Amino acid sequence: MQAVILAGGLGTRLSEETLVKPKPLVEIGGRPILWHIMKMYAAHGVTDFIVCLGYKGHLIKEFFANYTLHMSDVTFDLAAHSMTTHRNEAEDWRVTLIDTGEATMTGGRLARVLDLIEGDAFCLTYGDGVSDVNIGESIRFHRKHGKLATVTAVYPPLRFGILDLEGDRVMSFREKPKGEGGFINGGFFVLSPLVGRLIAGDSTVWEQEPLERLAADGDLHAFRHEGFFQPMDTIRDRTYLEQLWASGSPPWKQW
Repeated sequence: MQAVILAGGLGTRLSEETLVKPKPLVEIGGRPILWHIMKMYAAHGVTDFIVCLGYKGHLIKEFFANYTLHMSDVTFDLAAHSMTTHRNEAEDWRVTLIDTGEATMTGGRLARVLDLIEGDAFCLTYGDGVSDVNIGESIRFHRKHGKLATVTAVYPPLRFGILDLEGDRVMSFREKPKGEGGFINGGFFVLSPLVGRLIAGDSTVWEQEPLERLAADGDLHAFRHEGFFQPMDTIRDRTYLEQLWASGSPPWKQW
């Protein structure tokens, strides 16, 4: 099983960070959120990654080019022009980095890497959100229903409290109930490569015509996840995730 990660967007609502780096390299606990997502997949046995690059994608290439060195203890013999590795804590992942264009939409990015898919199903997600979703169970769910696509359905993060009003008087204040407003697209898809026939080109937005068509044709099933889900869209989101990591028990850490 391979996992495709969409990592090419601009991240305009995180401009304080993304002026100098792509959003997937914004760090949580000293590691890029992209690394956290890959660790989530690896905890369920998915260690073969295809990352769709776009905005400042060269920085993601440089991150992985230097990753093994940064995770190792080494001796440099400058006279002999050699390096000896004493300890290497880098993961045993295979990471393919593909430039899918700066202006390409999500569907177009996926279409550009489908020729690299080796099996009859693969995972797809966004490079800016973490969850405690059971990825292994979502894969089994996908294989059981046998259709072309599975999307993980999640509740949106609880951002605001609810005011119950009578005129201008506040009768009660309560946190927004979990599930109010229904499920949303949480990413963490499992797909057949045949979904590529629904993508017209670089301008295709995956979340529009392809998903709408799959739903209309009965080929899209939802894997319900009622646990933790948090995208990193704003500085507030990044700060929240950083606080969770600093607590010592971040919900998405399954490794």
